[in-house]
Amino acid sequence: MSNHSLSRRQFVRSVAASAALGPMILGKSSLRAAPSERITLGFIGVGTMGGHHHVNALLGQKDVQVVAVCDVVAQLRNHFKNVVEKRYADEQSKGTFKGCQAYNDFRELLGRSDIDAVVIATPDHWHAIPCIAAAKVKKDIYCEKPLTHSIVEGRRIVEAVAKNQVVFQTGSQQRSEFGGHFRRAAELVRNGVIGKLHTVHIGVSGPPIKCELPEQPTPDGTDWHLWLGPAPERGYHAELCPTEVNRGFPAWRRYREYAGGGLADMGAHHFDIAQWAMDMDASGPVKIEPPASGNSGLRFTYATGVVMIHGYPGEADQKFRGQHRDCIFEGSSGTIYVSRGGIKSAPEGLLKTVLPDSAWKPYPSSNHHRNWLDCIKSRKDCICTAEIGHRTATICHLGAIGYDLRRTLAWDPSKERFDDLEANKRLHYEMRGPWKIS
Repeated sequence: MSNHSLSRRQFVRSVAASAALGPMILGKSSLRAAPSERITLGFIGVGTMGGHHHVNALLGQKDVQVVAVCDVVAQLRNHFKNVVEKRYADEQSKGTFKGCQAYNDFRELLGRSDIDAVVIATPDHWHAIPCIAAAKVKKDIYCEKPLTHSIVEGRRIVEAVAKNQVVFQTGSQQRSEFGGHFRRAAELVRNGVIGKLHTVHIGVSGPPIKCELPEQPTPDGTDWHLWLGPAPERGYHAELCPTEVNRGFPAWRRYREYAGGGLADMGAHHFDIAQWAMDMDASGPVKIEPPASGNSGLRFTYATGVVMIHGYPGEADQKFRGQHRDCIFEGSSGTIYVSRGGIKSAPEGLLKTVLPDSAWKPYPSSNHHRNWLDCIKSRKDCICTAEIGHRTATICHLGAIGYDLRRTLAWDPSKERFDDLEANKRLHYEMRGPWKIS
């Protein structure tokens, strides 16, 4: 019987047993804070982002101790258990360490009372359930972007985080990192350096497609039914759930059953910067206008009159050639072009603008993980809270719904409802039993 079918009594018994084991606390080391000052972490999902990025990055923080990793693929969880233990062993004179537990089922990890916080880096359809479950047991949370697989999920996460007063960071690290280019762009736009903002272009690819991959034999050590979780029943395919440790990014991001396509993958990063620059972190557009055909050109209109367009500007327009085009902000007095590779402006001198002390300044953060850890200690809000992550993910979902229905939709960002019955049915999706959000 797969682990997602455990009875409540079996689950409670397994949680109690794993909690009783506890972590083996690292000894004194010049590389580490005192044990009482460390934040104990568990990782839910240790694939490309969860393992190679988050585990490796957080292992380097001196006030962190990784005590658990969880993945439905045995090869991945066992590999990163070994990575953690080797890293800690290398810091000890005796050269051995055993204190990181590997789990198949995230519920067992969340049942441990000795874990302070969790990093959730699962496929998108598996963000909301563990986020809400972690909040209910008072664990602080770092969750990958896009925050959710539906708009309703996002609001439920926000409510659970607020009710349980946990510290939450959405993995929209462009607010903190990449040379500060996005921070500078938001600062210049928010302070009117380009004049009155009227148009934003977000250059990311299109909405998700239906998954029609053929079925393959499920590899040994992979809990495929738990990987599917609330998603529709279908057979295993390696492009969705690879078992190789160094496989790279899997293809589940393309498919609507599990994610939101390129529109939500990189869109969750770039729409986030647009929302930030427009001072819309707690709101969103009021109208969605898809093109008659094609997967680019959808328009989001805000109550301020600003129009945000999904897709690159026309290639025939020479002013956009050779620029940093992931996010383009056009105002009455100039334009800002920004990407992870750099920032430019037209006219060029706008970037040299010296702002007065009274100007709006971005929340100070130069390392997204560090910001989360510091906020766990201070109990202050992170740079990308659950509300912010939800509002950004909502943009991605609104776009996908617009492309799907191919008609103009009015959206109320306060009530989080459309003026369209069919569109409102897409605010959430039917979850496969026994999974649900609560």
